[in-house]
Amino acid sequence: MQTDKPRWVVSKKFGMFDHSLHRTIGYWTIEIQSHRINKLRINKPRINQPSMIATILPGSSNFHAVGYNERKVSKGVARLVEMLNFVNVGTFGTPTPEELTSYLMEYSSMSNRIKKAQFHVAISCKGHEMSEKELLDFAHEYLREMGYMQPGQPILIYSHYDTDNTHLHIVTSRIGPDGRKIDDHHERRKSQAVIDKILGTDRKNKVKQDFEAAKQYTFNSFAQFKAIITSMGYETYQKDDTVYIKHGGSVKMKVPSADFNILYKYGVTDRKRARQIRGILKKYRDICANKEELKTELKKKFGIDIVFFGRKDEPFGYIVVDHSTKAVFHGARILAINELLDFSTPQERFDRIDSFIDSLFTENPKITQYDLNSKLRKQGVFIKNGTVHFNGETRQLQQFMIDALTRNNRIQWVESFHPKTEEEVNLLCRLGKGTPSDLISLVKERPGEYNSAIASLRELFDDTTITNLRSRLREEGYIVKEDEGNTFAIDFTRKLIINLTAEGFDLNRLKWQRTITPQEKKPNRRPQQSKPSMKKPHIDGGGSSSEKREWEVGSQGYDKVDDGSSLKM
Repeated sequence: MQTDKPRWVVSKKFGMFDHSLHRTIGYWTIEIQSHRINKLRINKPRINQPSMIATILPGSSNFHAVGYNERKVSKGVARLVEMLNFVNVGTFGTPTPEELTSYLMEYSSMSNRIKKAQFHVAISCKGHEMSEKELLDFAHEYLREMGYMQPGQPILIYSHYDTDNTHLHIVTSRIGPDGRKIDDHHERRKSQAVIDKILGTDRKNKVKQDFEAAKQYTFNSFAQFKAIITSMGYETYQKDDTVYIKHGGSVKMKVPSADFNILYKYGVTDRKRARQIRGILKKYRDICANKEELKTELKKKFGIDIVFFGRKDEPFGYIVVDHSTKAVFHGARILAINELLDFSTPQERFDRIDSFIDSLFTENPKITQYDLNSKLRKQGVFIKNGTVHFNGETRQLQQFMIDALTRNNRIQWVESFHPKTEEEVNLLCRLGKGTPSDLISLVKERPGEYNSAIASLRELFDDTTITNLRSRLREEGYIVKEDEGNTFAIDFTRKLIINLTAEGFDLNRLKWQRTITPQEKKPNRRPQQSKPSMKKPHIDGGGSSSEKREWEVGSQGYDKVDDGSSLKM
């Protein structure tokens, strides 16, 4: 039961996102949340009511949604805006993804009946109709109505910046603080009902209003009416002389099919507007990568919806809904579908790829080839060895882009070791073929396997039966490197770098120690005086004397041989 008394909530908020620096500035706040002040007005329709969508995403047993959102944070396109009820997590700094995941899993272990306890929902509005603060208030009310805003319920809320609309991702557990599963009966229907309640939307009345608005369009078939109502966000179908209109998974309105007969307007076509739309379709087809991008651009710029029919990947037809003139056009009479889906030629695409890649570099100067390919892959493009590949054709990237990708790949390689000190960065940058150290980001917390690696190394250093510790370390995957007065153990496979000097290891153990077995011990005998040999020592030539071989090895130095300096990244 809700009250008007203020509720004290200790929450960790991670400040402002600086788009110019692409970094997050953290700080602690203690806020007073008042149900009377912060609660969105319920059952009171707003003027210019925003369009809200809550998408409930798949569950998980290991809370992989935390890793998904944290990767977005690391790329600078998201931030953790609120962390509620994570006791003793992040007390001494920004919590790691592992800490957040472990806490949620341990919390959810109160009930062993729920296999996929993760509750992950994305809440978004149309464009930027709501600010991040307004959307956060909406999220609080949404969680409260869905049963997830209970005292003690751990909740993470992330804000994403990689789309054109304000949206939040919420991660929590389906287990309540009492150890019982939170009611999820007809969850998606309930979610839509909660949104309507918060926004003060009378859904049945809204459907009637939208139906009346749809009747004002010019259409001459049920298929065209279906395209109109679909563009408004509804589903509709005809069965047994009745038209059903659905929203949020449930039927909201039923209309007799006979009522549509008087709505059809035959022979009414705005030919001038049809020619204009034809020109718009052809123009934006040539600059868009696919039909989804084309649909988005037309809706945003011209208020035109394209509704395709047939399979998603192979539609057999389409209808154009022009909201500006309230007209509906049969797609085949404007532009044949094979022409509409005949997007830009390879040559034209190549002409645009460089500028697209350049814009990606502008958004993220540290973008790597992997990240770049993940964005290009949607358009059937990929980059390899400085060459752009598309549809069997190739084109060389501009040299400055090749240099930037090479640099960024090296930066990523260095940062994959999670360096925490400047000494570690300097060594890794030298190993990384001159990577600029000023572009490397230091981590605040060591990865989880760092401490276990330290413990394993101490066992090896303490084992006095090991006479050649360097060799044993190589067997364990470590290469020993000396740099600027420090000695490091580096595991290139697991991406670990450990400063043995700073960690207080006994570096004398790295010197080769030869032990004499009892069989090698000889009894003390009086040395016999031998006559000096008159044979001249052999100096020139390529003899195979042991002295010569030892000199050859010594010329390089044992450290040079053992420390793996010949290894390349």
